Amino acid sequence: MNLDNIDLLGLLGDVFAKHGPAAPAVAQTYSPADFSVHFFLQLAIILLACRIVGWAGRKFLAQPQVVGEMIAGVILGPSLFGLLAPETQAAIFPPEMKNVLYTGAQLGVGLYMFLVGTTLRLDHFATKARSAIGVSVAGIAAPFFIAFLITPLLLNVPGLFAEGISTANATLFMGACIALTAFPMLARIINERGLAHTSLGTLSLTAGAFDDAVSWCVLALVLAAFGAGPGVAVLAIGGGALYAAFIMLFGRRLLAPLGRIVEREGEMSMTVLGITMALFCLSAFVMDAVGIHAIFGGFILGAVMPRGLFAAELKKKVEPLAVILLLPMFFTYSGLNTRLDMINSVELLLIALGVLAASVLAKFGACYLAARMTGEDNRTALGIGALMNSRGLMELIIINIGLQKGIIGPALFSMLVLMAVVTTMMASPLFELFYGRKARESGELGALPGSATGGPA
Repeated sequence: MNLDNIDLLGLLGDVFAKHGPAAPAVAQTYSPADFSVHFFLQLAIILLACRIVGWAGRKFLAQPQVVGEMIAGVILGPSLFGLLAPETQAAIFPPEMKNVLYTGAQLGVGLYMFLVGTTLRLDHFATKARSAIGVSVAGIAAPFFIAFLITPLLLNVPGLFAEGISTANATLFMGACIALTAFPMLARIINERGLAHTSLGTLSLTAGAFDDAVSWCVLALVLAAFGAGPGVAVLAIGGGALYAAFIMLFGRRLLAPLGRIVEREGEMSMTVLGITMALFCLSAFVMDAVGIHAIFGGFILGAVMPRGLFAAELKKKVEPLAVILLLPMFFTYSGLNTRLDMINSVELLLIALGVLAASVLAKFGACYLAARMTGEDNRTALGIGALMNSRGLMELIIINIGLQKGIIGPALFSMLVLMAVVTTMMASPLFELFYGRKARESGELGALPGSATGGPA
């Protein structure tokens, strides 16, 4: 890569240029009122579906609310609703509305990860830095090694990858998919399971954030090889690293006055809240603009926000809106792009199961071994492996990009969707089996939400 040939001014201009093809739409047939009518109906259906499926998942499958919301998103898409009532589904969720839902989805998941960042215990990270680094490295190295082994086999099956794709690019893409940890899903599971302020929760979150960031950088390299140019990779990796370094080095000092104002006044005023939300939006913009993802901008900024009364007030004012109203749009948007009916032969089913098994081995197994080798006890290491193995909707985002850009075909896309759903559903039951149940019995963790002592979810 010749850095001298990169047009830096052109890169800045590209931030506001088109980022790939738009969702199919016939804009001239939709007035602002048409968008409004569809949007409010969609949001009502999304909220009801997420609460109902989330309740059923908790009651009958012992899954946290967030997993039910993920499944609800898939149900509302072409995999079930569109299969049973295609005309009704198309009328409620027309292609013209996808861009509106996408924007709401990014706001919801970015705002949620901002709040998660405010719960990150950096003192816990300091005491667990060796384990976090070991788990992070293992969670990247093993998946890419597994991808190196299985990708040549997948390339021999017609239709899984784009015609003419190189083995190197296919391997990088598969490695990124397997290495992903469901960062937003992991955060919801950690919060719902009472792990937000524990060293295990902090270790898993920081390792998951690093693994996801690396996966997005690898995706940028693959997209650059597919014609987007080297500037895509340079901007994503260089810009993301520079911004993260600036925030981590100077963020606490620059933001401390906000915390002092809240402490002095005894509450968070609308002015302070407005400034905080503006800073969140700018941070999300920067990471989105360089090509990483808005959620990392929110999470990084949240990690350096003032603690104490400031964080408590922010959570009280923002969390209900983010979790109940905005975040479900993220799940539904991804569900609208998901087709589970594409795995329609025995051969493809066997390949899908093989990809699933390889992904679990690469992530769960590697993270467990790394945690043990860095001094964690067996129970904690198993809990970390269970959490890190969850792929969730970050997987759906990255494979949707792969499908949209022509890197993979619909069949491999569906196999990776299956892997994402199954590994996410595995996370909570395995965590409770290996770690949570004994920790709650001993008093290390509180009761689960919705249990006799835990209150409503």
